[in-house]
Amino acid sequence: MARSALKIGVRDLAAMAGVTTATITRYENERGGLNAVTRDKIAAALENAGVLFIKDGRGDGVIKLSEHAMARAESEQK
Repeated sequence: MARSALKIGVRDLAAMAGVTTATITRYENERGGLNAVTRDKIAAALENAGVLFIKDGRGDGVIKLSEHAMARAESEQK
């Protein structure tokens, strides 16, 4: 998951995206879909945090972190 790769909590992502924590939790637990506007808000928040979404035929939703985001996540582990 992109959120766990960034080492951010549900509250953090919800605040970054301007949505409720319930929205994030519902989506992550596959208990309800997202409308396009909400999905785009969450995707934009993750991209701003350094997540790169890859769409290259291997499947949508595959992610990798930008070098900046990886360095930030590693420094927070120390």
